[in-house]
Amino acid sequence: MPHDHANESHTHDHADEPHTHDRPHVHADRSGALPRTTDRALRIGIGGPVGSGKTALVAALCRTLSTQLALAVVTNDIYTTEDADFLLRNGVLPAERVRAVETGACPHTAIRDDISANLEAVDELEESLPPLDLILVESGGDNLTATFSQGLVHHQIFVIDVAGGDKVPRKGGPGVTRADLLVINKTDLAPLVGADLEVMRRDAAAKRGDLPVLFTSLTQDPSAADVADWVRARLAVPVG
Repeated sequence: MPHDHANESHTHDHADEPHTHDRPHVHADRSGALPRTTDRALRIGIGGPVGSGKTALVAALCRTLSTQLALAVVTNDIYTTEDADFLLRNGVLPAERVRAVETGACPHTAIRDDISANLEAVDELEESLPPLDLILVESGGDNLTATFSQGLVHHQIFVIDVAGGDKVPRKGGPGVTRADLLVINKTDLAPLVGADLEVMRRDAAAKRGDLPVLFTSLTQDPSAADVADWVRARLAVPVG
């Protein structure tokens, strides 16, 4: 485990064996920024445009981290449960650890403007499962304006891919400029679509300053090792 909760005991086979934490259940403060304490799971939002690889990244993180952490996932789709179904078909988590939210509207509405359906899904997971370390909240496919409410997640990952061209980072938008981590995905396709990764690196740095950027190819690294390390580091940060 990359983090140390005081007064907790762990056993980590999430399918059958018990996972016990001696800690109270605390509901989120829905009026403002989500408090970060050891009383509830760390929540990380994963957003980005349609086809950027969000669901594949979530699946990779589940495979890599589920042997070390008690985790669950909330997916968002407009009118379907397609992303949740993908995770279940690929067996990355047991069905009871996945919740699907059908937003019925522009995807960023449910992660930024009216987050009640996502908060209910998070509450259901935390109330029905042994205490969780991590909940990944995947947005439906959106555009460069998508961001998560501070009342829903503690950290945000924004995923873009090279197939949109190397101009995408310099277009900016709050996802590119302000997310805690920017992931530039599908780097293996760069030679096929004429995208210059160094241009993307330069423009991302210009838009983000010191905020981190990771280049990934889930074809070449199915474990998403660098992103998984970033997630582990978030869990290792001391909290109140």
